[in-house]
Amino acid sequence: MRTVLRRALGQAEREGIIVRNVAGLSVPPRVRAKEGRTLTVEQARRLLDAAAGHRFELVIILALAYGMRRGEVLGLRWSALDWDAGTLQVTHGVQRIKNREMQPGHRTQLIVGDLKTPRSRRSLALTPQILAKLRQHHTRQAEHKMAAGLAWRDYGLIFASETGAPLDPENFSRTFAKLCNRAGLGHWHPHELRHSGASLMLAQGTPLHVVSEILGHASITITKDVYGHLVEGDRRAVAASMSQALFGPESAMVAPNMAPTGTKKTPPESG
Repeated sequence: MRTVLRRALGQAEREGIIVRNVAGLSVPPRVRAKEGRTLTVEQARRLLDAAAGHRFELVIILALAYGMRRGEVLGLRWSALDWDAGTLQVTHGVQRIKNREMQPGHRTQLIVGDLKTPRSRRSLALTPQILAKLRQHHTRQAEHKMAAGLAWRDYGLIFASETGAPLDPENFSRTFAKLCNRAGLGHWHPHELRHSGASLMLAQGTPLHVVSEILGHASITITKDVYGHLVEGDRRAVAASMSQALFGPESAMVAPNMAPTGTKKTPPESG
C-alpha cells in the first residue's frame, strides 16, 4: 500500500499537483517475503500432459523451463529468435494499461513494450526439443495468417491471436487455471510457473547466479532472498567436502543442533 501511494504521489509531484511527496518521507515497513508455491517435477509433467496440443502448450513450456513472466512470454518476437544459434532474446512484454484517450468502451488497452531494466532483457539458450516445437508453432501460425487474410495485423509476435494481435495476459491466466484443474492440480496462477522454474533449476544443481540471469533479476541478491533457502543442501555438501579436505575422508559432519554427548544445550544470549 505504501509503495502504491508513494508512486501515485510521486507522479502528482512531477505534474505539479502537490509540492512534496510525503509518502516518500515515511519509513517502509519490514515485510517478510512469502515463499511461493512450486510445482514438483511430477506435477509439472502432469500439467504439460494436460496442455499437450493446446494453443498455450508452448507458452507454458517456456514459462516453466525459463521461469518467465507471463507478459514476457506473450511478448516474445520472431525477430528475436536465432534459429541457427538456438537462442531467443527476451526484450518485450505484453501488458494492459489505462487508455489515456478514453475511447468509449475501451478504458484499457494492450501494448507490447520494451522491458524496463537491462537485466530483464536477456538471452535464452533453447534446447532442440523446444526449437522443434517453435518450428511447429511457426507453421501453424503461418496457416492462421493465410486464413485471416486482410484481417491479419502483423505484430511479429510468436504468440498472437488468430488475427495477429497481442494475447491478453488475463485471458491466458484464466485458461491456464482451467488446464491446471484438468491436470488435477487445483488452482494455480501463471506466475507460479516462474517460481516453479527457478526451484526446478536449483534442484538440478544450477548455480544461483545462472538462475538469476535466466530469470532476469536486477541482482543476484533478489534471487538469493527469494530462493536462497533452496540451496541449503548445496551449503551442507560444501561443508562436508571442506571437512573431508581438512580432517580426512573419515570425518563426519555434526548434525544441526546436535550437542556433544553429556553436554547441555544453552540458549543463545539475547541481543
